Amino acid sequence: MAVKKSQLYSKLWAACDELRGGMDASQYKDYVLVMLFIKYLSDKKKSGDKSLLIELPKGCSFDDLVLLKGSKDIGEKMNIILERIAEANDLEGVVNNADFADETKLGKGKDLVDTVSGLIGVFQDEDLDFSNNRAADDDLIGDAYEYLMKNFATQSGKSKGQFYTPAEVSRVMAKVIGIGDDKRKMISIYDPTCGSGSLLLRAAAEAKGAVAIQGQEKDVATIGMARMSMVVHGVDDPDLRHGDTLTDPLHKRNDRELCTFDYVVANPPFSVKSWLKGASEEDPFGRWGHGEGVAPVPPPKCGDYAFLLHILKSMKPSGHAAVILPHGVLFRGNAEAEIRKYIVRRHWIKGIIGLPPNLFFGTGIPACIIVLDKEGAAASKGIFMIDAKDGFAKDGAKNRLRESDVRRIVDVWNAGENVPHYAQFVKYADIEANDYNLNIPRYVAPADKEVKQDLSAHLNGGIPAKEAARYPACLFKPLRKGFVKLALPQEDIVEELREGDEMAGQIAAFESDCAGWLGDFTRKALGLKRGAEPKKIVAEWGEGLLRTRKSAEPPAPAGSPAASCAVLHQPACGLVSPYALYEHLMNYWAETMQDDCYIICRDGWQARLVKPKKKSYGWRDLQCDLLPPEVVAKERCASTYENYLTRIEQLEGLESQFAELTEGLGEDDETPEEAEKLKKSISLFKKDLREDDKRFAWEIERIYEKLTEDGIKDLVIHHKWAEELHRRFDAELDRTLSQIATEVKALAERYDRPLASLEADVAALREKVMAHLAEMGVGAKGTKQ
Repeated sequence: MAVKKSQLYSKLWAACDELRGGMDASQYKDYVLVMLFIKYLSDKKKSGDKSLLIELPKGCSFDDLVLLKGSKDIGEKMNIILERIAEANDLEGVVNNADFADETKLGKGKDLVDTVSGLIGVFQDEDLDFSNNRAADDDLIGDAYEYLMKNFATQSGKSKGQFYTPAEVSRVMAKVIGIGDDKRKMISIYDPTCGSGSLLLRAAAEAKGAVAIQGQEKDVATIGMARMSMVVHGVDDPDLRHGDTLTDPLHKRNDRELCTFDYVVANPPFSVKSWLKGASEEDPFGRWGHGEGVAPVPPPKCGDYAFLLHILKSMKPSGHAAVILPHGVLFRGNAEAEIRKYIVRRHWIKGIIGLPPNLFFGTGIPACIIVLDKEGAAASKGIFMIDAKDGFAKDGAKNRLRESDVRRIVDVWNAGENVPHYAQFVKYADIEANDYNLNIPRYVAPADKEVKQDLSAHLNGGIPAKEAARYPACLFKPLRKGFVKLALPQEDIVEELREGDEMAGQIAAFESDCAGWLGDFTRKALGLKRGAEPKKIVAEWGEGLLRTRKSAEPPAPAGSPAASCAVLHQPACGLVSPYALYEHLMNYWAETMQDDCYIICRDGWQARLVKPKKKSYGWRDLQCDLLPPEVVAKERCASTYENYLTRIEQLEGLESQFAELTEGLGEDDETPEEAEKLKKSISLFKKDLREDDKRFAWEIERIYEKLTEDGIKDLVIHHKWAEELHRRFDAELDRTLSQIATEVKALAERYDRPLASLEADVAALREKVMAHLAEMGVGAKGTKQ
């Protein structure tokens, strides 16, 4: 079977297990990434690939490393091989930065030999073969490298994970500066703080034509990672240089003029202190200074604006850029306020996107993307601001942008239209009136999340009708003028929403839209064949899903739960946001469908059943990635499958009975006779079940042998993919209805106990207390009678 990406990632992470203990992730990443790099080069050379510009000297392939396993001097010989590769390709400090003879990290004597041999052994796995990608657009090795980089950043800790920019943020940056719309045959992209190169690679991936990649990085180990990352992503000729961009910019035409680029992307370190050391306040490149028409000098103890001014100076007159900076740059005063005024008055800021907190590995503080545009500066009328701080999911100790969050940001940016509580185009006059303060909440009003309290309802009971109007009317009935009460028990609300007449139209429209999209999805899936590009296919499916709500109800009133899910001028999103459905599609794609599609695009519609090597096995021991045996069992052997599941339930029931009969018995206690009989029955039941299991396996094997291509397509598309997507879409509807029910219950409970009821309870309790006091002979004032 072809290796799945999830399986590949697990195997690569196993390489890290060989090294954990002696060092942290910021150190062992060097060993693992170098080994992956050598394995990739060796596989490509072995396959006859002549496109690589990297030379692999004789005796320096991965096969040569395998021959070193178990050798007493394995560390020294590994270092010699890496040194030869570095010398042959001008990669000093890149492939030879990991010392395989370092006893402080890898152990001494036999421990070092075993550790290094074990690391080599992990990469001998036949699934780690990078000689060919699985489909035209499948960057298997690049994705593997990206996976490792992300995990290394996660494990390296706050101070050592800054080399990596989350892929989702990188994609947003690349899309909002319009690289994908540029039709030129060649463009240039630059990152002045390129780290591991992830931002540059994401930006380059958007380009339609050729790309000239340039970057600079202060940390020597990190620039090595960037160079290796470029090679494994198929970029053999990047211009990456080592040095401090602020004090010694290396991409320059001469000593007075910087090189300029079509596009610049950057995620510089936040608020660098003492950045001015080694630099001049009168910058020779004109980035900052004290003269007329030059930007003021950024504060010596905070380098955020120094990086921003460097980026502006590195942009062509027609250039575009996106840079990640902390929110403080939007509103801090003194010198930074003057620089902000200088930049805004020149109309260089096209937009600002506020991001969720805790996205980045180097810091937990909130950040923003500042989008720069020199080409459109003359015609600019203001700055477009997006407040995307609430769109994220928890991912371990960090937050991350979901696929739907990325898509929503990009869609709103491209539309350029105001969205309540999310996006606002701000005219320069308004910015000037706010003294050039660009803090997003000044212009994008946050949604009012304060719980409203109605004094009359608290005093007299009932739910204010104006608050109830946000929800389906069928849930309420009149109480008095201006007030209502629940029309049914709280536990029946979800059922009424699901089955009642009032919501029937919206639910029917939702189900019709989903069915229509699934029909289109299955028709397109039937056309999948060898050589197709899965990433383009899922992009088309996603586009269709986001536009599928054309037949829904008219837009809901502002402030209603239905209206709250609208993002753009979607033709009425009804109950469920199209972005929620998009998230389900993309999640299922990442979990299952992308591997399936790559198998199809490489091998065609083939269902290769893998049988276990042992002689006796059951149907659940059979494996097939594209068409799991369970799908075949459910659809082609339904009665046998249902009977099997019933017998499993019966077995679980018997085992539960046995556990109850023997609960609390010690080792020396005699087992009750009833329990002994049940134990024998369970043993016989299991024996019969194993025989059924073997017969079922034989039956399923025969079905696989007779499957046609059309049969495989039907089972995979309709009964594996479409059924699962339909289940997830329906679950999203249930989640939405449950959320409405939860809000209605909270509203009802808020006013459930009016003042008169509370006073009556207090009076009743007072009487009880007084009665108890009287029984004890204590008077009202606490004195004995």
